Amino acid sequence: MFRVMSRFLSNATNRIDSKGRVSVPAAFRSVLAQRNVQELYCFQDFVFPAISVGGPDLLERFERQIAAEDPFSPDANEMSLLIHGGGVFMKLDAEGRLMVTDFIRDFTGISDEVAFVGRADHFQLWQPRAFQAAQTQARGGRRPAGRHPG
Repeated sequence: MFRVMSRFLSNATNRIDSKGRVSVPAAFRSVLAQRNVQELYCFQDFVFPAISVGGPDLLERFERQIAAEDPFSPDANEMSLLIHGGGVFMKLDAEGRLMVTDFIRDFTGISDEVAFVGRADHFQLWQPRAFQAAQTQARGGRRPAGRHPG
């Protein structure tokens, strides 16, 4: 039987309200509900100025990776520093909003709007212009397969 996996896809930008909350896009809330995620694990992305958001399974995946390493190795130590030292748990409110805390603002530069970006098993919070710039750079002159200028 074919089973559709719930994934975070696409992107959307929402305004932060006067109380510092932002509505998580309905499509993303739907994926969280399908996965029965009650508490969000949020961490500072390793590469981009973005906060990555997923369920506890995302943290557990990183912890399994750390456990597979020698606990005294520089790699395990650095990974723990990033996922534990750069991570927090958060919850959505009853209306599906996320509080945009200093943890988020300071790392991303987010001020009045948040770009929500799907990354398959998690999503990210970006400052909208930074997301557009990163997306443009990721395209970097690549052409879709099978297309030729002409």
